[in-house]
Amino acid sequence: MTKIDHVLDTSSDVSTREELESAVVRFAGDSGDGMQLTGGQFTQATALAGNDLATFPDFPAEIRAPVGTTFGVSSFQINFGANRIMTSGDDFDVLIAMNPAALKVEMSRLKKGGLLIVDTGTFNERNLLKAGFDVNPLEDGTVDGFNVVALDVSGMTQEAVKEFDVSKKEALRCKNMWALGFVYWLFGRARKATQDWLQVKFASKPDIAAANIAALNAGHAMAETAEMPNGIHGFHIAAADISPGLYRTVTGAEALAWGLAKGAELADLDMLFASYPITPASPLLHLLAKMQHLGITTFQAEDEIAAVCAAIGGSYAGSLGVTSSSGPGIALKGEAIGLALVTELPLIIVNSQRGGPSTGLPTKTEQSDLYQAVYGRNGDAPLVVLSTRSASDCFEVGIEAVRLATKYMTPVMLLTDGYIANAAEPWKIPDLKGYTPFPVEFHKDPEGFHPFQRDDKTLARVWAKPGTPDLLHRIGGIERSYDTGHISYDADNHQKMTNVRRDKINGIANDIPPQGVELGPTSGKMCVVGWGSTYGPINRAVDDLLKMGKDVAHIHIRHIWPMPENLGELLSGYEYVLVPEMNDGQLITVLRAEYLIDAHGLNKVSGQPFKIAEVEDAILAVLEG
Repeated sequence: MTKIDHVLDTSSDVSTREELESAVVRFAGDSGDGMQLTGGQFTQATALAGNDLATFPDFPAEIRAPVGTTFGVSSFQINFGANRIMTSGDDFDVLIAMNPAALKVEMSRLKKGGLLIVDTGTFNERNLLKAGFDVNPLEDGTVDGFNVVALDVSGMTQEAVKEFDVSKKEALRCKNMWALGFVYWLFGRARKATQDWLQVKFASKPDIAAANIAALNAGHAMAETAEMPNGIHGFHIAAADISPGLYRTVTGAEALAWGLAKGAELADLDMLFASYPITPASPLLHLLAKMQHLGITTFQAEDEIAAVCAAIGGSYAGSLGVTSSSGPGIALKGEAIGLALVTELPLIIVNSQRGGPSTGLPTKTEQSDLYQAVYGRNGDAPLVVLSTRSASDCFEVGIEAVRLATKYMTPVMLLTDGYIANAAEPWKIPDLKGYTPFPVEFHKDPEGFHPFQRDDKTLARVWAKPGTPDLLHRIGGIERSYDTGHISYDADNHQKMTNVRRDKINGIANDIPPQGVELGPTSGKMCVVGWGSTYGPINRAVDDLLKMGKDVAHIHIRHIWPMPENLGELLSGYEYVLVPEMNDGQLITVLRAEYLIDAHGLNKVSGQPFKIAEVEDAILAVLEG
C-alpha cells in the first residue's frame, strides 16, 4: 500500500528526457521467463512514482508450453500516465521481446517508430524455427520502422551474476530482472522497492536474491550508458493528479474477495465459500482461504456440483453461501442454482467469464455468459445478475451482491471476467466504517410459522436457522404450497409460486439506483451502452469524441437483471444505440427484447479486450453512415 500526499520524482536527469503524457509498455517472453512477475514489479514502481495505471496480464493456457513456441508466449502490458488511465492501452510504445516467439506474436501491435528491445541471445536457429521465422527478423528488414535496441540480455545477465554461486540455469532466470532494470532507467523508476522485494522473496536463498539484484542493477547501468537509437535519452511522465489518501494496486480478484468479506460483515453473517479450481476463477478461492479470521470458511470441493451444493447447505444452515467458477463450471452448477432459487435461499455465484464455448480459451477474456446468467436454467427461474466494470469496482459490486441476496432471499449471479480478475489498477481504500450495515434478522417466532411466509414489501420468504426451537421445517426442489410450505402439485399453486418468484425479482428494480449517464448528454444523437470490462474503452472513446464535438453519450449497466426502472425511457431519448460486447451479441438481444429498440452491435470474440480506436471507429461509422 502507498500513502500518497505528494510524489517525488525518482529520476535525476528529467531535463534530458523526452516528456510523455502516457506510455504503453509490453513485456513478452516464454512462459518461464517471469513476465508476469516482471510486469508486477514495474507496476509497483510506477504506482510509487505517482502515475495512474492499468495492466493486462496475458498468458497461455498450457501449464508449461514447449519453450520458444508462439503458443507459449506470456505477456504483461501496462498503460501508465500523468492523466486518468482507464484501459491497458491499445498499441504499445515499448515492446520487450525476450525471444523470437515473443517478437512474432506481439510485433504487429508495436507502434511504428516504437521502441523494440530484444534479447539477441535467444535468436538462434532453433528458436527462430520454433517461432516460424525462416530467417532472422532482426536482419531481413522485418523490424524496419521500429527503434530497435538489440542486446544479448542472456549473455550480459550471466556476466553480471558470475560472482555468485548460481548455476547457468539459475543465472538465466535472472534475465527478466536485467530487462526490468533497463526499462526502469528508460522511465526513471526507482529500484529500491524491487530490491527489497527480492530480498524478502529469496530470504532463504541469499545468492539467488543477490544475483537477481545484480542483474537488475546491470540492466539499469547498461541503459544509462548505452547509445539509444535516434537520440532517445529516456522518458519522463509526470505524476498524475491523485487525491491524497491511502492507495494500493488491486486486481479484480482481490477487490472482489474483500467486497464479499465486507458484505458478509455488513450482513452480520459468516461465509462459506465453496469452489472447484478453474481458470480464471481460482484466485478468489486462494484469497478467501486466508480470511478465516473474518468468519470465512473455504471448501475446495471434488467437483463443481459438490461446490455449489455445499454453498447452498451453508446458506440453509444460516451462513452466506458463495460459490465461484467460470462458464463451463457454471453450466455444471445449473440444476443446483435452480434449487437455491426454488428454495429461495441467498446464494452468490461468481462467474469469471472466459473464452468459450465448452472449455474454449481458458486464459483469454470474453463476455459470453450473459445469456447463461439471465436465462440459463430450466423452468422459469429468474435471479439477480450484476456485473463489475473494473478491478476496483469489484469491491462495491461484491457488497451489493450480498445485500440483494440476503434482503430478497435469492441467488445472485455476479459477472466478472478474466481481464478484470487479473488486471490491476490503483484503488483508493475507502472508509470502511462509512458503509451502512444491513444485518440479517433470522426468523424466530413460531406463531403461524411455515418456511414460505413472506415479507409483504420484498416478497422474500423468512430465513429460519435449522435447530431454532419450534421452527422445524424442510425445503427442497419440489414445488411448495404458497400457504403452508408443504409439497404441492396443484396447478394453480404452481402458477402462483411462479408469479411470486418472478415478481420478487422484478421488484428489486425499485431497490437499485436509477440508470445514469457516465459521459455526455442524457438524450441526443447517440449513446453507447456497455456492461462489464468494456467500461474503460467505451468511456475513453466517448470522451475523445465529445472533445471533437460529437453528440454521443456513454451508459454502463451494473444491474443486468432486473434492469433499472428508468433504463428503457433513457435509451428512448437517443436516435442511435451502439452496444459493444466481447461476445456475438447478447446484451443487445436483451435490450431489444425488453425495450424494442433498434440497437447496433459491436462484437469481438478474439480473447482480447476492445481497443479504444475500435470503439471510436464504430461510433463514427454509425453517426456518419
